[in-house]
Amino acid sequence: MVDSLTQDSAHKDEKIDSLTRERDQLRARVEMLQRMQFGQSRERFEGDPAQMSLPFDAAPSEVEQQQEEVKEKIEYIRKRPNHKGRAKLPEHLPVQEIEIHPEGDLSDMVCIGKEVTEELECEPAKFYIKRYIRYKYAAKNGDGVRIGELPERVIDKGIPGAGLLAMILTGKYMDHLPLYRQKQIFTRENIRIPSSTIEGWTKEALIKLHPLYEQLIFDTKSKGYLQVDETPIKVLDSDKKGAAHQGYYWVYHAPLDGTVLFDYQPTRGQVAAKKLLDTFKGYLQTDGYAVYEKYGRKKDVTHLACWAHARREFERALDNDRPRAEKALLMIQQLYAVERQAREEKLAADQIKELRLTDSLPVINELGKWIFKEIKSTLPKSQIGKAMAYAYARWDALSAYLYDGNLQIDNNLCENAIRPVALGRKNYLFAGSHEAAQRAAMIYSFFAICKKHEANPFQWLKYTLENIMAINHKNLKDLYPQNYKRKLQESNM
Repeated sequence: MVDSLTQDSAHKDEKIDSLTRERDQLRARVEMLQRMQFGQSRERFEGDPAQMSLPFDAAPSEVEQQQEEVKEKIEYIRKRPNHKGRAKLPEHLPVQEIEIHPEGDLSDMVCIGKEVTEELECEPAKFYIKRYIRYKYAAKNGDGVRIGELPERVIDKGIPGAGLLAMILTGKYMDHLPLYRQKQIFTRENIRIPSSTIEGWTKEALIKLHPLYEQLIFDTKSKGYLQVDETPIKVLDSDKKGAAHQGYYWVYHAPLDGTVLFDYQPTRGQVAAKKLLDTFKGYLQTDGYAVYEKYGRKKDVTHLACWAHARREFERALDNDRPRAEKALLMIQQLYAVERQAREEKLAADQIKELRLTDSLPVINELGKWIFKEIKSTLPKSQIGKAMAYAYARWDALSAYLYDGNLQIDNNLCENAIRPVALGRKNYLFAGSHEAAQRAAMIYSFFAICKKHEANPFQWLKYTLENIMAINHKNLKDLYPQNYKRKLQESNM
């Protein structure tokens, strides 16, 4: 009897919660319709205590925990065996010798020999052999032997240097040059390396970037403003011989920092965004995909829509209803004119907000009232009807960029970061496995950041591969492309 009463009570509580949520959604919808019909007040976007200020920072305890996890990851990768035999170095290449003597006073010691380690290295359009010659010294009194310490290498006991690996990865993921074409370049230089060896080098180099990528995931989660989009990638499915699986790169762009995170997921469903968005708080800017709509309704999340997507819907309606489509496009053009003025005058965030409230808000109110009036006499299945319905259903999200001058009017910055993947698809068609697709996501992330901060991707990657295993885990973020470029600029001053 008690269990039955408890179940009934729990059922009533769930029903009350469901009705409460439905009431709140209906109330919000009525308020939105009223704003579209009568216009939005300036006060709504000024000093609203419910809105969050940018930027956000992660809690110190979370940062400390992340640093410990990164330290463990670096130590694991450093100890991980990765040598599976080495390719023979070609004899015709020039050799650069680097002599390494033990540190300290050697006056009471005598050189008894040396150890030679070689790696294949390159400069753009130039291959050469870097030969490390480590001299051995023995104490005259027989008390031990010392030898020059070999620098940290990307692939232990392997022949590729950091520059060669950086060239291969930049060629494939930045310049969309498949590995088999790069092998042809080696062959033209009379350097014959098996395809499997080049593929192994690529994999090992990407694995070295994993700690930095994990740090990027942690930092992305703590951002208070994210733009999100997704793009398909074909992946060979080991469970279905000869078949390709439709996977997706989910791309998270933080506009305030200019950082980009690619995350591979085998699905486009809601579970794919769970890792990054489940605990997200702040401004979330997306297109109209239903998964984003669900996250946008969460507490502590303000959902921003994309005016570029709304504009495209009206552009598609030009052949269907040119007069009304042009009227809408003209008003949207006025919104973009305000954004162009803000960029040209290089206004600060508070100045941008003021300019938008003065010049953009009246246009948004006029467009909202017009859509509210016209949609009643428009066929829902016509293209102009679809365009109006798209904006109508997302009116609050389309207006939300007025809350803060740091916010963008559209999602175009995120879409721009995705373009290299689309170009790459035309050249190498698919990823070899789900694991390979995720490893590619790492390098896509950092090359996108390089592009945003105008950092040379080859130079950044070479420097990172040379330093990532030796750097203190607390300084790992120094290897981010933007921080590398800043350091490079300071050293040249």
